[in-house]
Amino acid sequence: MKKTDKDARKGQFALIVIYGLLFLLSILFIVGAGWALKLSFDLPSSEELIAFDPSLSTVIYDRNGKEIARLFKENRTWVSLEKISPWLIKAVLAAEDDNFYDHRGIDIKGIIRAASVNLTKRGTFQGGSTITQQLARNLFLSREKTLERKMKEVILAYRMERLYSKDQILEMYLNTVYWGHGTYGIYAASYNYFGKDPLTLTLPEAAMLAGLLPGPEYYTPLRHPDRAKVRQSYVLKRMEELGLIASEDVERALETELSFTKKRQPTLNENPAPYFVSYVLFNHLLPKYGPEIVYQGGLKIYTTLDLELQKAAQSAVSKLKSEGALVAIDPNTGEILAMVGGKDFDKSKFNRAVQAYREPGSAFKPIVYTAALSNGIRPVDRALDAPLSFPNGWQPTNYGNKYSGECTLLDALTYSYNTVAVRVAQLIGINEIIETARKIGIESPYLPYDLSIALGSASVTPMELATAYSVFANGGYRIEPFSIKRVVDFRGKTLESKGPNLVSAIDPSIAVSLRSLLMDVVNNGTGRSAKIPDYEVFGKTGTTNEWHDAWFAGGVPGLVCVVYAGHDDHRTLGYGNTGGRVAAPVWKDFMSQAVRIADLQRHFSLAGIIGEKVLQVEICRETGYPASPGCPEGATILLPVDQIPTRNCPYHGDYSSMFLEAYDPNEPKLYLISGDDLLLAEYGMKSSVYASFPRTDEPASKGESFPSPSEIPKPQIVEPKGEPPSEETKKVPHEPTPEDIDKRYQELLKEYGLVD
Repeated sequence: MKKTDKDARKGQFALIVIYGLLFLLSILFIVGAGWALKLSFDLPSSEELIAFDPSLSTVIYDRNGKEIARLFKENRTWVSLEKISPWLIKAVLAAEDDNFYDHRGIDIKGIIRAASVNLTKRGTFQGGSTITQQLARNLFLSREKTLERKMKEVILAYRMERLYSKDQILEMYLNTVYWGHGTYGIYAASYNYFGKDPLTLTLPEAAMLAGLLPGPEYYTPLRHPDRAKVRQSYVLKRMEELGLIASEDVERALETELSFTKKRQPTLNENPAPYFVSYVLFNHLLPKYGPEIVYQGGLKIYTTLDLELQKAAQSAVSKLKSEGALVAIDPNTGEILAMVGGKDFDKSKFNRAVQAYREPGSAFKPIVYTAALSNGIRPVDRALDAPLSFPNGWQPTNYGNKYSGECTLLDALTYSYNTVAVRVAQLIGINEIIETARKIGIESPYLPYDLSIALGSASVTPMELATAYSVFANGGYRIEPFSIKRVVDFRGKTLESKGPNLVSAIDPSIAVSLRSLLMDVVNNGTGRSAKIPDYEVFGKTGTTNEWHDAWFAGGVPGLVCVVYAGHDDHRTLGYGNTGGRVAAPVWKDFMSQAVRIADLQRHFSLAGIIGEKVLQVEICRETGYPASPGCPEGATILLPVDQIPTRNCPYHGDYSSMFLEAYDPNEPKLYLISGDDLLLAEYGMKSSVYASFPRTDEPASKGESFPSPSEIPKPQIVEPKGEPPSEETKKVPHEPTPEDIDKRYQELLKEYGLVD
């Protein structure tokens, strides 16, 4: 009985201990469950886990799909699992979580094995966390080593295993994990280390990358090749242990010498077109989408830029001795194909292609003559190239202070006679010039309301001038320059798209007629240094007072380009540095490459206009009449059919042509501003014309008659319009300095949270 009582008491004590332990465990379980429940409230919900978008790089492409730049906070590009090398997948599973497809987020066996291996080898060779746990930590948790963080990791891993398939989790892991040197995700890592697509990774390359994961900066082969080799060897041997590869595969992989091509990712500053990228970013992307979407949303930005043309443009501008800019546009669409805003983006963020308001000088004259043609004044009409003097003391002069006397408007534009341009402005008025400028794309607020506008005293940007000159290339349509064709989000949804926006600006016959005059500028006038053999080229030089700025604006079929050269502090380029000497050679350098790169046509199409609206006519350069055999020099231009004189030039041998018609409504007119009639004796053509005719008191041959002074067309004397510039109007408009621009650039970076 005693033994039985004693055994009973022992049994009761054991039960008490067991119940006590169970109670304690229950308490601990309840406390632990409560703690876990409390922790879970602070974690992302299932809905948030499903809706989570990783931080992805935005990629900017050129028109041909070539990468220009990446914008990112974490350099990551998503790639689907099937586009990743099987070797890489096997290597990562072997190194990080070989039971991945068997566990439910937590691998107890893996934890025990990892601890055993690390103790045996006295180092951290294996981690106890599963890939799911690592993904949970990378996406939602800090890296602090605390029990609370570990518990959160377990909870999230369990949730994620219920929400996603194994392949989805693995794909997310490979695309979000850090691989060192600022790269996130396997796509960036593959390009960063080996310069190749992740699908093409070989076994030794895959093992090397998989070995980085426990400590990417510690094991990086770019700085610590010995450590990286140890890790690669470990990964390969784990793959062998798991039966994924044979021992000979291990040996061959370890013997393979890897070639590392650390590819620097093109960013906002480090890219082939920094001024263009900055223009796209600050003028469109950031204002519309915000920094979070642009820098973390994985957008694909398909632009209008052509990288090959851009390289040619930057090479050409680099040859300038001063600062400068170049912008090239497709005149038929408005697509910006090349943009160079300066010689060095690192030194100056001032984008002279769109921010530099400079006087274009004579490059503005085509706009003046376009206004004249729109008001019925023709290239065959004449005016005086003679000295001008205004009551307030303004005296516009020609280059070299030389004057050619009575001349056609064709010659006045070809040889860039300043006094004729001013007289034309007086004929038609300032309003007509400004209105024409606005119609064809000049939006600058700096258009002076005085006669100096005829000499290019307005302040415009190279982009504006390229827009205006596109009207001459495309037959009269104003284009809207644009830089982005399409924006696509990381799921492939198109967020926006843009195409050409053309508006009729001037009569097509006037546009092609003016273009033919500008072709004469290149073939025979101030633009000769821009000739491109076998191509029709039109254009105009521009030079400002004291040689401050030099321009060349013009185009070939399918491409318009403007080159500007000048100093940011407005100091002189030096005596004699004209647009023809400084800017035109740079323009020709670029365009000579562009016609080949873009495979452009050699001749402008006149389909639908030649013969119906305009005709090609050879005129006498001196008189404006259709050329006679005796004319000293002719020029072939396009004229509206209703503006062509019917009789041939009577001043150079074909006297009988004077009397083919009693009256020719289209005969060239001599336009004079009141006061010019006093200059006719010295600068007019009449005296030389009369001298070429036989004396009227001598008998004429049978059937022959000669003109009398009354039969010479009378000049059209017009009261002048417009005022000369005053000292106040000649002031240069205020423009932000390059220093102001650089300061504003840094302010924008801070405003959008792109720098601290």
